[in-house]
Amino acid sequence: MLMRMTIANNIKTTLPKAEIAKEFLKNIEARFKSADKSLAGTLMAELTTKKFDGRRSMHEHVLEMTNLAAKLKALGMNVDEFFLVQFILNSLPPQYEAFQINYNTIKDKWNVNELSSMLVQEEGRLKQQEQNSIHLVGHGVERKFGRKPGKGAKKGPPKNNGPADAAQAPNKGLKEKCHFCRKEGHYQYDCPKRKAWFEKKGIPYNPKPKSK
Repeated sequence: MLMRMTIANNIKTTLPKAEIAKEFLKNIEARFKSADKSLAGTLMAELTTKKFDGRRSMHEHVLEMTNLAAKLKALGMNVDEFFLVQFILNSLPPQYEAFQINYNTIKDKWNVNELSSMLVQEEGRLKQQEQNSIHLVGHGVERKFGRKPGKGAKKGPPKNNGPADAAQAPNKGLKEKCHFCRKEGHYQYDCPKRKAWFEKKGIPYNPKPKSK
């Protein structure tokens, strides 16, 4: 009865009743052997499929995988250190591909502590590289859309310098010739020769052009 009082209720209800302490302990051992097998399978699946997502630091990621291996060892499943190193390498994202290739080319094998130290350095290098890339891209956008030095003045309409320009303005840029006298500088309805011709023929002269 004293032993049953010290066990949590959710576990106590799954154990068969026993009057002898030795029999009660055997029931507990049999109960937790099946639980250990299930837990070991869960831990192994988590260890082999775990991926580094960047939400935690690289040091925390390696430490978490090391703790999974330690839990498996406590359940009787010893994970070799070099297997653990390979599991950690397999959990890295594509950004660490160069790091993985470099590790595969060297002859020496790293233990978990050495791998953790190298990965922390690689993490810092990748972050610095990313910050430099963002700075360069931002600087390029600023140069592309920003105002260039000495080019900020807007072009305005040409200034009117006085009455002489105003007098020349109506006929400035006139390219058409008068269809009556074939001279430049005026339209047909302003032509003095055309007005004289109308007066000679006795036809009323209306200089205003017809609206289109």
